[in-house]
This record gives sequence, structure tokens and C-alpha cells, in this order.
Amino acid sequence: MSKLAGCAALLILLADVAATTQTVPNPQAPPQRRALPQDTQAFISVDAPTIVLQHVRVIDGTGAAPAVDQTVVIDKGLIAAIGPSAATPAPPGARVMDLTGRTLLPGWVGMHEHLFYTGSTGRGRVAGVPEYYPTMVYSFPRLYLAAGVTSLRTAGSMEPYADLEVKRYIDAGRIPGPKMHLTGPYLQGPGAYLLQLHTLSDPEDAVRLVNYWADLGFTSFKAYTNITRAELGAAIKAAHARGLKVTGHLCSVTFREAADLGIDSLEHGLSASTDFVPGKQPDLCPPQEGDSASNPPIDSALMQDLIKYLVAHKVAIDSTLPVAEAGVADRPPLQQRMLDVLSPMAKTDYLIARARASESGLARLEREMAFERAFVKAGGTLMAGLDPTGNGGAVAGFGDQRGVELLVEAGFTPLEAIHIQTQNGAEFMGEGARIGTLSPGKQADIIVVSGDPSQRIADIENVEIVFKDGKGYDSKKLIDSVQGFVGSR
Repeated sequence: MSKLAGCAALLILLADVAATTQTVPNPQAPPQRRALPQDTQAFISVDAPTIVLQHVRVIDGTGAAPAVDQTVVIDKGLIAAIGPSAATPAPPGARVMDLTGRTLLPGWVGMHEHLFYTGSTGRGRVAGVPEYYPTMVYSFPRLYLAAGVTSLRTAGSMEPYADLEVKRYIDAGRIPGPKMHLTGPYLQGPGAYLLQLHTLSDPEDAVRLVNYWADLGFTSFKAYTNITRAELGAAIKAAHARGLKVTGHLCSVTFREAADLGIDSLEHGLSASTDFVPGKQPDLCPPQEGDSASNPPIDSALMQDLIKYLVAHKVAIDSTLPVAEAGVADRPPLQQRMLDVLSPMAKTDYLIARARASESGLARLEREMAFERAFVKAGGTLMAGLDPTGNGGAVAGFGDQRGVELLVEAGFTPLEAIHIQTQNGAEFMGEGARIGTLSPGKQADIIVVSGDPSQRIADIENVEIVFKDGKGYDSKKLIDSVQGFVGSR
């Protein structure tokens, strides 16, 4: 290679690195408009400095009643105005869209999302073959965004460097996807069923792990089933010293013990609780399957005391009803759109697992729903995510929509369910001033759906456009681009 050619190659490499290097943004600054690479631009159907969405129904995410025949003005990536269409004129030069019959919602804030998905064999689960969760670096960012998830927390990583690079590529506009808040590798003790997890050796190891990944830009951490109280306490202290949060999918540590240690949130709700398991040994995960039969009734004094204890310690709960429903016979309703995005092996695996689901799973699902209702009634903060694991029935994006529908099935109103999926997650992450609700001054993260989800919650599936920072992405094009990919990449 000539010196000239070598210099040219080096300049191209440096330009590529510069394009993906993330700088720390000013949280008060409006999103910067810039030309996007052709591969990303191909999915954007609405892009102008000023955009006016007329004659829409607005569900703002606060739980308030919808406002009808509204006009929303987007300017330079921010919401500039919301008001009655008759009294909100379009600024000169704006792109004006008549969206009669559509509803605007805040972009979903997914709080238990992953870039990984259940590993495929084409034969279902095979005895003796270790569980493995490959990362869907291509398909999942697109599916999340297509369904309306504009911000998410990864809630645990199998391949943290891959998550980090996907975030950098999205932030640089090189690939389409949501804003990502990264959770570090699982904080796990010995005995994990997944070979991808690091095994903590002691509390000092937990502190080292927290600090290492925090230095790289990860903003939260997740304790897992076999962690000890000492390790969890050390991790929480290290994370809190840096202004970061810790959540937990627990077993070896009870909910009450975790609350005493200062944990910020708990994943999956009651199904991960071992507070009432007879003979529970400290720091050990007892044998159990799903929601332990030892749990007392939701309305019992014991359970109500635990709920009140969590609320008093300001511990949030992250609802993951879609992955819980996946273990129930004949649920969720089988949708062709979900089957179409699965790879052939993943589709085979899912249909095998679906056929094996039992009716007993319904009681656990309904019990979890009742627990979440009681937790909110007691004043607790409930957030939502899908957890794309289990039998493969919870797929990025589609599963987030299903989660909101299941919250309504659990007894929340459609407006309450939307509030749980938007504002609650945004405020928990400290992002409530910028995202989570629709109001002037906030980032223009907006879902456009056909219909009225306040009356028919299933209308949240009718996504036409997803605005992220004022750029409107074509939902159908994003979904079409990943047909047959989930389970492979």
C-alpha cells in the first residue's frame, strides 16, 4: 500500500471513530438537527425544522383525559405548542399534516428491555444444552422504535460492549433505534444457569464491576438471583455514590432485605419474592417455580405489610406482564406480525414452547396483576417493560405494546396504563423534565396511532409514525426491514 493510500485509509478510520464517539450532552440543550446517514434516513417519513400535527387527539401521559381536536407544533426537535386546532395556527413555512382520526401518545419509556433474546435451537429447549441469549444488535433497536419505544433501560446485559456500541451508533444517527440507558452486566453469585454471566467473588468484586462499567457510561445495575446481601449492599453503596440506581431480579435476597439495603427498584413483582418461603436460608435462593405457593393472599396482613414496607422505602416495581403471560396456555393471541419477524429456528422454538404452556400459568399471571394493583393502590411507583426472554413470546416492541394491554386487563384504566408506561419510567430515570409526557418544551418523542386507545387499548398497536426528537420514523418500514431476523441478529 502506498503512503498516500495509507493516509487516506487512516483519515477514513478516524472520521468513522469520530462519528461514533459519544460526547456528554447538555441535558438542557435542545436536540441537535443534523443530516442522518442514508440507511437511517430511509426510515424517516417526516423531517422538517417545523412540523404541525393538526386535528389530533392528545393523550399526554399524565393520566389526564384526552384532549380532542388539538394541534401540536414541533420545532427543532422540541414540542413548541399544544392547543385547540382552531386557536393554534401553523407557523409560516411549517410542514402541516392533517391527522384526523389519529391519537398522539408520549413515546414509551421501556424499563425492562434487553437487546438479547432467547437462543434458538430449532428443536425447542434441549436437555443438556446450556441456555444462551444472543444479542439482537440489528433487529431489536428497529422493533423497539417501530412500536413506539423512544427511550429504554436495558435492565441487564449479556454483551455489554455490544450494547454500548449499539447506543453509540444510535446516538450518532448511524442506525435507527431508541434512546438507550444502559444497565451493566448482571450482579450474580455462583450457580447461574446462563454461561454468559460473571460470578461475583465478594463485595469488593461487586464494587469493582460497578465502577468499571459506570466509567464507560452505564447508568444502572441489576442484581440477580444468587447475589449475597453483602455483595448487594456494596454494589448499591457504590452505585449511589455515583448517582446511579440498582434494580434486582432477586431470590437469594428477599424484598424486605433489599429494601433495607437501599435498592431502588425490583423486577417482575411478586414472582421474584422469597420473603414468605418457609425455611428460607440467608443469601441462598430456595428451590421454587414462579410465584411460590408459600406467598400469602394479596389482601392478607402479611402481604399488605410487605407492600407498605416497599412503598415506605421508595422501592419501585417494574411490571413485566408480557413475559409472565408467555407461559400461559394459548396466550398471548398469536399474531402474524410477530411470527414474521422471527427467524425460522426461533419461530419453531416459540411454537414448540407455546404448545407446552399450561393453564397453571394463568393463576400466577392473575396473582401478579393483583399484586401490582395493590402496590399502586398503596402509593407505590409501578413502571413497565417486557423482558424478551422466557419462551420467546415477548418480542421487542410488540411485547411493550402487549404490556400496556395487560395492565388494562389487570384493572388499570387505559390512561393509567399509558401513564405507567411513560411518565413513571421517565421520572424514575430522572428524565421527567425532558420525556415521558407531552407538553411544550419537552423533546418531541411522540407516537401517532390510528384510533382512540383511551376507549380501545388495542389501538396502541396501530402505530403509523414514531417521532423521536422531532423526526418521524415510518413504523411499517422499520418492521419490514427485520422480517425473519429475530433470533439470529
